[in-house]
Amino acid sequence: MNTVSRPLHILVSGGGIAGNAVALQLLRAGVAVTVVERATAPRPGGQAVDVRGPSREVAERMGLMPGIAEYQLEERGLSYIDHKGRTYATMAMEHFDGRGPVAEIEITRGDLNHVLLDAVAAAGGELDYRYGEWIESLTQDGTGVTVEFASGGSGHFDLVVGADGVHSATRRLAFGPEEQFSTFLGGYASFFTMPTPAGITPGWFAMQLVPSAAVGLRPDRDPATAKAILTLLGDPDPALRRDTAAQQRLICEKIGSQPHWHAPAILAAMTEADDFYFDELARIDMPTLAAGRVTLVGDAGYCGSPMTGMGTAMALVGAYILAGELAADPGDVPAALRRYEEKVTPFLDRAKELPGGGIDMMLSPSAFGTSMRRTANRIMMSKPMRPVMMKLFFGKTDDYELPTYATSTATTGR
Repeated sequence: MNTVSRPLHILVSGGGIAGNAVALQLLRAGVAVTVVERATAPRPGGQAVDVRGPSREVAERMGLMPGIAEYQLEERGLSYIDHKGRTYATMAMEHFDGRGPVAEIEITRGDLNHVLLDAVAAAGGELDYRYGEWIESLTQDGTGVTVEFASGGSGHFDLVVGADGVHSATRRLAFGPEEQFSTFLGGYASFFTMPTPAGITPGWFAMQLVPSAAVGLRPDRDPATAKAILTLLGDPDPALRRDTAAQQRLICEKIGSQPHWHAPAILAAMTEADDFYFDELARIDMPTLAAGRVTLVGDAGYCGSPMTGMGTAMALVGAYILAGELAADPGDVPAALRRYEEKVTPFLDRAKELPGGGIDMMLSPSAFGTSMRRTANRIMMSKPMRPVMMKLFFGKTDDYELPTYATSTATTGR
């Protein structure tokens, strides 16, 4: 390593969980960090995510657990409901030691990001955080990246980290069109907050299967509200990406005519929700995580889709390893990026595996197929099948050995 002269200056594109996690660790290592986030403010709410296995270990090492505990959701387990609201199968959290679809520690994405933002603010160091800003162009010169911003400004950085999600503009600018790396997985997902309907058992994630859809209601920190979680079978349709009215019409088509125990309330709340989210179920696979002095973290580089339940884990583990490698050898950024990819890939390969065969095993377009899946759920949640269920669907990354890093001051070299 050659002699260092000044702190590294790294640009992070994206102010979500992955971006804020890597920014936090870089600041603690003495790196100068600029974060740009297209949204004008942090996004609240969002789906519930779990913190377990390697991601919990990362959260503990980063000192996030006290904040996470403050916002933790009280969830008791998963219950499958028929169209009359009757429970026909349950999976209590304690029956699976917190390793089932409901973990011991659950928190909404917005709350976890709030915990990270508080930690970033307390980290000190050289931080420039810009909301309502994004990258328009990238030009690499071998020693860094010159960035033109949407606001008209520019800057030169030692490294650009794309943490801007599954539809990453940073990835498109540095690696190529999204279509080269994205695989459509047969459907769509939607999440939003709604008033808690009458008859919902407190603390339970209630799920109903209907032809072509799964409709879930998950507890929120506020008992007066719940998180609606919809998974829909469907064909690829690029026109849906930015057309909220078309997205909501598709949801109405899929569940509005079905005998669902709370369909009217869900559909009414959907049009009023200020946190309505809809996107295709897609997987992102990159041949490499670095293109010169641009690298990717989180969904931008390795999305497995919400069906894996591992998006937050991949974001936290990836951010921790990326920042750790950069801090360990700040004088050789390309070498640090190579080690980041080498160390995170074994975790990603397992984390991106779809549980139980993916959406086609979960949902059926026919009433008969849906009935068969209900029967399968009842069997899989029975006591004799619990060990099989845990092996097939959960715990696939539990034996991953997380690297250990010492905090250091990072400065440039080559």
